[in-house]
Amino acid sequence: MAAKKYTLLIIPEGSHRVRRYALPRKKLQCILVACVLAATGLFAMTTDYVLTNLDQTELARLREENQQQRSDLQRLVAGLEGLQREMTLLSQNDAKVRVMAQLTRSESDALVGVGGPPEIDNSDSFSEVQRRIDEMRRDIDMRRESQEEIQGFLNDQRSMLSAIPEGLPAKGWLTSSFGMRTSPFTGKRKFHEGFDIAARTGTPVYATADGVVSKAETVPGYGKLVVVDHGYGYRTYYGHNSKFYVRTGDRIKRGDLISAVGNTGRSTGSHVHYEVRRNDVPLNPKNFM
Repeated sequence: MAAKKYTLLIIPEGSHRVRRYALPRKKLQCILVACVLAATGLFAMTTDYVLTNLDQTELARLREENQQQRSDLQRLVAGLEGLQREMTLLSQNDAKVRVMAQLTRSESDALVGVGGPPEIDNSDSFSEVQRRIDEMRRDIDMRRESQEEIQGFLNDQRSMLSAIPEGLPAKGWLTSSFGMRTSPFTGKRKFHEGFDIAARTGTPVYATADGVVSKAETVPGYGKLVVVDHGYGYRTYYGHNSKFYVRTGDRIKRGDLISAVGNTGRSTGSHVHYEVRRNDVPLNPKNFM
């Protein structure tokens, strides 16, 4: 049988007096329930406070991270806009060079446009920036191809200009020009295919364009003859030399020493016979001065 009352004894330290309290069972149960409820409420409040602080901390972190991402995005967009402006200028310069070089229009010109940066407040701003990056990569690849084409064209032009004869091969006096003349051997009118430049024997003879020596040997009529193949159909002939300074197969540059003036072959005096030919057709050296 459960007791109807409970006795609570309180004995103060250092005192012999005992305090006695009699508590009815129902009242004690109410006190215990109140204590449990108070403890539960305090735990709930503490938990809610801790969770609220954690949420606030996480929210602050997310806000800071979001702000950092927005700042990074703004810097990226600003960088993209600067790069876009540079690509536009490059495209304009590329177009000018192509007009000057009479080249066809590059496909990359169609990719270069105008416009502003993507809106930062837009929810798909990152995808928009990625799209711009991919577009610029394609533009850079096509621009590189265009530059390589222009570079190849300019190299070919430079090579061709280096292959076109220029000037005279030796210092001296022009004694016979290109065209019809009276032959000094037969007295008859005959076509003269080059220039005769009189000079002392041993006077240096220089190549008038870049090329490869295709012949350095004695040839009937020409005497000691040097022939240089310049490509693009051009060849130059240097006849009546006294000495060779090059051999067949040598690669030479304009201005390189190739031979010395002489009086070999069918000649009436010390001179160099100079011819310019294209596709084996004699041309007037005067047009290459």
